[in-house]
Amino acid sequence: MADTPEAIKKSVRTYMFVGGILFLGTVITVLIATVPALDFGRHGFDAMDCVLGLTIATIKASLVAFIFMHLNHEKKAVYWLFGSGLCMVCSLAFLTALAIFDPIYDSLFFGKESTTPKILVSPSRR
Repeated sequence: MADTPEAIKKSVRTYMFVGGILFLGTVITVLIATVPALDFGRHGFDAMDCVLGLTIATIKASLVAFIFMHLNHEKKAVYWLFGSGLCMVCSLAFLTALAIFDPIYDSLFFGKESTTPKILVSPSRR
């Protein structure tokens, strides 16, 4: 905790600096999403834009957690809990991404008249 005026001024400077970084990250994210000259990969939203946006969001969330929520002063047990939660989120996202390799072809799911949904059939087979 800040006990002296110097420590309070240092904390305020740190919070203002991190707040500026968060604002800059938001501006960069908006510019990448709206300015065609800053579009990475193919035109429009694609995997590169998703990776870049998630990277910026991860950096911003880490700054908020470590600085504003004071996780940088916690014990190691908190880091283990935080890290295991991140591992769980990543593993669930990976399992969800694997669902593309196991599509549902169930007549109860899509209706009795349809065996293969049109959305899953490649354009060359239509």
